[in-house]
Amino acid sequence: MKKSLGRTTTLFILTCLVFTVVLAGCGSNLQSKTKDGKELKEFSAFFAVPGKLAPEDNRILKAIEEKTGVSVTMDWLTGQTAKERIGVLIAGGEYPDFIDGSDGTQQLVAAGALVPLDDYIDKYPNIKNYLGSDWKKMKNSKDGHIYFIPQFGNIQGKQMNVTHNGEAFWIQKAVLEWGGYPTIKTLDQYFDLIERYKAAHPTIDGQPTIGFEIISYDWRYFALENPPLFLAGYPNEGAAIVDKKTLTALNYNTIPEAKAYFKKINEVYHKGLVDKETFTANYDQYISKLSTGRVLGMVDQGWQFLDAEASLVKQKLSERTYVPLSITLSEEVKGRYQHNPILNVNGGLAITKSCDDVEGALQYINDLLDPEIEILRTWGQEGIDYQVDKNGVFYRNEEQRANAKDPDWVLANTGSPLVYFPHHEGMTAKGKNAMDPKEQPDEYIATLNEIDKKVLKAYGYKKFTDFLEPAEENEPWFPIYTYNFAPNAPETIAKQKMDDVKRKWLPKVIMTPPSEFDKAWEEYQSTLKQNVDIKAYEDALTKEVRRRVDLWG
Repeated sequence: MKKSLGRTTTLFILTCLVFTVVLAGCGSNLQSKTKDGKELKEFSAFFAVPGKLAPEDNRILKAIEEKTGVSVTMDWLTGQTAKERIGVLIAGGEYPDFIDGSDGTQQLVAAGALVPLDDYIDKYPNIKNYLGSDWKKMKNSKDGHIYFIPQFGNIQGKQMNVTHNGEAFWIQKAVLEWGGYPTIKTLDQYFDLIERYKAAHPTIDGQPTIGFEIISYDWRYFALENPPLFLAGYPNEGAAIVDKKTLTALNYNTIPEAKAYFKKINEVYHKGLVDKETFTANYDQYISKLSTGRVLGMVDQGWQFLDAEASLVKQKLSERTYVPLSITLSEEVKGRYQHNPILNVNGGLAITKSCDDVEGALQYINDLLDPEIEILRTWGQEGIDYQVDKNGVFYRNEEQRANAKDPDWVLANTGSPLVYFPHHEGMTAKGKNAMDPKEQPDEYIATLNEIDKKVLKAYGYKKFTDFLEPAEENEPWFPIYTYNFAPNAPETIAKQKMDDVKRKWLPKVIMTPPSEFDKAWEEYQSTLKQNVDIKAYEDALTKEVRRRVDLWG
């Protein structure tokens, strides 16, 4: 499954608000441009995830240009999958200076497109301190080189999250209120409430009510296929479940919880609760439907629908925003939807062989990690975007809070476009403030609307992460989805074949008549076993689990 972007779990992610420009090779970047009488060094960057066009005069980006002497043009994924776009770049042999290949990262490594960073890291204090002893985790298991810098999950000080950005079963606040704020722990309880609410409210704002959505487009189909691991009480390993006692990785597609889950989805699909277009809609269509306020629930990563949540708030439909629920198959099973911060050891920001100024590129990353610039990236400019009290605590006035809720204003005025460059989460360097303004305790309370306050009060919670069990300590190997699936390796081939089978069969078993579900499920399982070398897959992941325990445990 995906986690923070690329295959990052959790990782906490801001809404991507970005430039879209034509990529240029680094050779042309050495022709610095003049801006307000100062020479700016130019670099190009490509991030293999969707993004939005930010205006050229974005206020904070211009301030950062002044401080770093660097201008970066950014290109984002449009109209292709990550692997397709990366494949085009590899075929052409020309790359941007910076790149995050997302699902195509290992293609870039295999093609020799990335610059090994091992010999550079110690030269840049902010970069060296960024991971400290964890740099050892970033070494490629095949050749020992470090090819990229993870951008997410690096906590400074302590974690400050107040909202859930990982996976969960989500439900509208309006549905909870209508149901009398019930405690919902199981799949049956979840769908029972949705079914009753939909029957009582067949339309919302004149449009047909949608009970449940499942995004299954492109790499985001993890929301379709991975719920069984959560329902069985495992954390977000993504690629497998791991037996703690034997340190053995197991394919979760064949466990009893998988059949139970998809049988339930088959049932509610035929009751009309699941959107009939859920298996054909692309990501934009999915976000568009959530933004109407007529989708009662879905299973997804929180960071995937931030744009929809922002749209609902802007439309003054806060009652149609969502609460995360820890759903399992029975109340005896403890959910593990939250986890402590992790680093994606298998992806991140890389510098390509097309870059003629590797040291200049690394200096830019080093500058972006400067405490002053990090505050500029997140809080903005003092006196304009936030205030500081006599104790050094940051806060916003009502106008500044309103601005921060306006997607158009955010797009034109903040450092959000730089979210895919390395940054700290948690607290600022001096430890008095949250790095993310939304996680500043007083700011969080001040920005809660009346709907949010009402829901939290009804359950006796202080923040929405309280709806989920507290995170447990991460196992040494966690998450195993960051395993390096090298091109053409047996386990990589097995994974691709398994993905292909699931993409074809899971919609089929959900849509098949309920009376034929068991037969369809057996055909699906038989196809998996006949077409996929599951043993090679499990053996490779088991070996990696044990390697990590030996090295990192």
